[in-house]
Amino acid sequence: MADQIPVTSVWLTCQRPARDQRRGRYVEETKRHPAKMLPDLAAHAIKAYTAPGDLVLDPMCGSGTTLVEAVRAGRDTIGVDIEASFTALAQTNLALAAAHGHTSWGQAVTGDARNLATLVPASSHGKVALVLTSPPYGRRTHGIVSNAPGTGVHKRHYIYGDRSTGNLAYLGMDKLLDGWRQIVAGSMQVLRPGGVFVFTSRPVRRARNDLIDLPGELFAAALSVGLEPVERCAAMLAAVRDGQIVHRAAVFALMAVRKARADGIPVALVAHEDVYVLRRPLISGSSGEPKCSVTEPEQAQN
Repeated sequence: MADQIPVTSVWLTCQRPARDQRRGRYVEETKRHPAKMLPDLAAHAIKAYTAPGDLVLDPMCGSGTTLVEAVRAGRDTIGVDIEASFTALAQTNLALAAAHGHTSWGQAVTGDARNLATLVPASSHGKVALVLTSPPYGRRTHGIVSNAPGTGVHKRHYIYGDRSTGNLAYLGMDKLLDGWRQIVAGSMQVLRPGGVFVFTSRPVRRARNDLIDLPGELFAAALSVGLEPVERCAAMLAAVRDGQIVHRAAVFALMAVRKARADGIPVALVAHEDVYVLRRPLISGSSGEPKCSVTEPEQAQN
């Protein structure tokens, strides 16, 4: 299914390192979340598909990147996450945005997004302009890698939270996709007619030689519950300088690629995330499909 939709544009969302994108805009504790969306990616999507005053929703908001960038762009926002520690972190980041003078409304709610319609206030049903989210991929993909003298390379901050909460990160591929369908179905209930649903993802390896097209699987699941396809974009996880890709991969990723290639497995560094853009069908008349821009997103201001 995924190969039937070509990439129509590239988002230059990693011209600055992730740490520079977050500096001064997010509290230090944000680094403990294992799967943070790039702020410039979120800011670009919000600018492309919404207008000031619109309502933005992230049903798996984590540390609150979507929420923070929405508020800083003059949009109202609601986030949901199954981990109470992460919704508390998202609220802290929203408080920092408020301290910087941003007055849009934002809230993070603790709950299972598979029951999304019950967690989003009824007054907001049918009014959400944009759902922007990214599902958990698992600890092989996320986390922070450090190389401490005397201890070697080790990984930290790759655990999503309490396994007993039902976090999709720990349920296996089939249950992940089932949960995703429920979340998308809930999003359909709260999106306004013509409202946009954007998700980011990347392929994952279940084994060293078993590459799974997770973005394509998620896209097919979203179509199955009634969303309409708009387009597919590529959000860079590397910088582009003078026409050349400059990777920003962690040491752990570099080591894994080198080891795989030494074993004869043609693994490459991940340089982008797939971004799928869909929408809730319009009830009447179309004002035209939204399109993503091919230009580099503006750098957010503190």
